[in-house]
Amino acid sequence: MSSAPVLEIYSHTAEEISTQWLMAKASSVLNHCLEARGTEVPVLGELDEIEISLVDDEAIAQVHGQFLDDPTPTDVITFPHGEILVSVETAKKAGPEHDLNLREETLLYIIHGLLHLNGHTDLSEPERAEMHVAQDKILRIALDGSNV
Repeated sequence: MSSAPVLEIYSHTAEEISTQWLMAKASSVLNHCLEARGTEVPVLGELDEIEISLVDDEAIAQVHGQFLDDPTPTDVITFPHGEILVSVETAKKAGPEHDLNLREETLLYIIHGLLHLNGHTDLSEPERAEMHVAQDKILRIALDGSNV
């Protein structure tokens, strides 16, 4: 495995969100994402850079329809070449259901995308459950530094 990829975060949304905070938190748990290997072929450790784009529901729905034949908004779309699209609008709506604020829910989606790049899949059980356990653990590490 090569060195960890460089993360770049770009905001293309009207929502107020700190890309600096997201960058710091995502970078702080990148090695944890690399250690949490899924069952599919991982590419995370082979990438030089990962581009994370924060978008609205309209933009992610367009990409969702174009590449996955589902023209509805979704939370996160991950491409194996190292691009992650995150709907900040969806994060704003879904965060309260998980007791997370906007930036914490957005960070959860970024972690989810990084885990996809490291071979995790959520298309069926028990892979979905395993991925959610891993992303929740990594989110806790990012938010409070615990390694529980």
